[in-house]
Amino acid sequence: MTETVHREGRRKTAKARATVKEGNGELRINSRPLNTWQKTPKQRIKEPLTIAGESVIEDVDIEVNVEGGGIQSQAEAIRMAIARTLVEYTGDKDLERDFREYDRNMMVEDPRRTETRKPSQSSKGARHKQQKSYR
Repeated sequence: MTETVHREGRRKTAKARATVKEGNGELRINSRPLNTWQKTPKQRIKEPLTIAGESVIEDVDIEVNVEGGGIQSQAEAIRMAIARTLVEYTGDKDLERDFREYDRNMMVEDPRRTETRKPSQSSKGARHKQQKSYR
């Protein structure tokens, strides 16, 4: 096992950079403990920790810095960053396979982005047009 590993996870406009190093099982997001997060995103963030198991988690400290996007996108970016760092830290191909089987987006980035709004159309979205009356 290496001493310190840095990896990045992204989802939409949210970016998370995770650092894993030897420690005592502490997880901090933007220098705050995980308990300060809301319930639903917290469950998404804990998924890679649950899959990896206690034996891996109890010996490492994970520090994540996240910015951009909304709460859900940040949670997705965090879980991707954590999963990637744990795989690289342990060097375990079986762990990577487990992450991919559970949810491919833990290891592979989702390329979808928001479509830009087109000029001279309605302000409601990228493809929304003004209603046209024929009578």
